[in-house]
Amino acid sequence: MLENRTKNITISSQLEIADGFWSRGIGLMGRKSLLDQQGLWIHRCNSIHTCFMNFAIDCIFVDRTLKVKSLKREVRPWRLVLPVWSASSVFELPAGTISRLGIQEGDELYVGR
Repeated sequence: MLENRTKNITISSQLEIADGFWSRGIGLMGRKSLLDQQGLWIHRCNSIHTCFMNFAIDCIFVDRTLKVKSLKREVRPWRLVLPVWSASSVFELPAGTISRLGIQEGDELYVGR
């Protein structure tokens, strides 16, 4: 589960973790979509691409303490997001999540069960 502690809201109740070589490399490729409460947390990642994807996503780049460093809204397929040098990982979520939940840079996130 991914929560925004600053705003006291749940961002994703179905959070998958990509922390291995293959899971990080494949990410969301091959999927048809993400449901409203689904998300993917990619460890050791400060840049992403959406090549071979079939849908747009929102990206939340965070540092090691899970403080939001950068937000990328509605990243469409076949795009490249340049490195966010202060980020250590990224949460990929359904497009529109950032705006719908009012997530902002500086927000403190939390991952729990």
